[in-house]
Amino acid sequence: MQNLVAIVGRPNVGKSTLFNRLTKSRQAIVTETAGTTRDRQYGKVLWNGQEFSLVDTGGWVVNSDDVLEDEINKQVEIAIEEADVILFVVDVLLGVTELDVSVAQMLRESGKPVIIVANKADNFDIAYQSAEFYSLGLGDPYSVSSINGSGTGDLLDHLLTLFKKERGEAEWEDIPKFAVVGRPNAGKSSIINALIGEERSIVTDIAGTTRDSIHTRYNKFGMDFYLIDTAGIRKRGKVTEDLEYFSVIRSIRMIENADVCILLIDATRGIESQDLNIFSLIQKNRKGLVVFVNKWDMVEEKDQTVIKTFENAIRERFAPFTDFPIIFGSALTKQRIFKVMDTAKEVYQNKQRKIPTSELNEVMLPIIERKPPPALKGKYVKIKYITQLHNTNIPSFVFFCNLPKWVKEPYRRFLENRMREHWELTGTPINLFFREK
Repeated sequence: MQNLVAIVGRPNVGKSTLFNRLTKSRQAIVTETAGTTRDRQYGKVLWNGQEFSLVDTGGWVVNSDDVLEDEINKQVEIAIEEADVILFVVDVLLGVTELDVSVAQMLRESGKPVIIVANKADNFDIAYQSAEFYSLGLGDPYSVSSINGSGTGDLLDHLLTLFKKERGEAEWEDIPKFAVVGRPNAGKSSIINALIGEERSIVTDIAGTTRDSIHTRYNKFGMDFYLIDTAGIRKRGKVTEDLEYFSVIRSIRMIENADVCILLIDATRGIESQDLNIFSLIQKNRKGLVVFVNKWDMVEEKDQTVIKTFENAIRERFAPFTDFPIIFGSALTKQRIFKVMDTAKEVYQNKQRKIPTSELNEVMLPIIERKPPPALKGKYVKIKYITQLHNTNIPSFVFFCNLPKWVKEPYRRFLENRMREHWELTGTPINLFFREK
């Protein structure tokens, strides 16, 4: 299971710039205005061969200092509960503020590993000023400049030493792992209770600490899989949560541990931005997908036209990935919840699918010959041979050709669509690589 690192701190200390620097991306919008980050940023960091997840707690719109402090405290509490390590970002130019002191107090009480990141140390003279952050009682401050990258290597080296060793998963890796995810109040608890409620047949409860995901073995009615839930189903203590942030940070845990994600959408509310956030997490982690439209029993008109309209709306919002099953039902009345699990199992099998090389070439080469990649600047791409890679998490195929860099996204999608037409790959992402012959 991957480690989760959360970036916390008051607005305008450079959290988003640090996020962009560590993830080598420009996902987070950076401006001089405090509170620019509203959507929760999530990314992967690879350092010295080790990968971990990074979440930026972001900023918010505020009207007064009191509201500001409440919001920061709320987000820090969530990060404390969920993250393995916390990066506490402070501004070396402004020094220690009252807000920094109150956040530090919460972090000290949590007992979680914390690194003070003294940001905006753009030169050595400024870096010396970080010594005053020793007063926060959280150990050595690391002076960094998120803008030019200085100091981030030492920070990452130290960060890796704080990770707990990952628990071996060999004992349950051969059985499908399904995670039920969705925004708050979409019915996640209802579907899990419907499956493993009073009649539950648990062979193993493999639990880590309270913040870890729990694998519950379900082997009833001819089905055998692990259902991944988190501490979210249990009481969370005294955390007053920011629902939107909490559901995303908790979904990260569940999605990373799963083979197939069952994304719940509330039929009474339609598709909201939070559903798209969680869908993008599933996509980034290259997991299988089944969409379950819950609370269908509460919809008055249920004819085929309504179902088709709803289906089309979901696929349109989730495009370009549209090849996934959509099931309409109700966790409360148990309508079609076993069909959801059967479908998740089929998607799991699709993720494992192996296509013989001879079959790949027999089907795809004539298609490519009839519609070759478009010529660019008078150069023609010729694809000669296709094979599937082995030991990959999702089906991955290599197309050998003379000019791999000239194969553009529209043609990649064309090839992917033709493959999905010929082989059962519903619900699983696939990789297409182009290599020089």
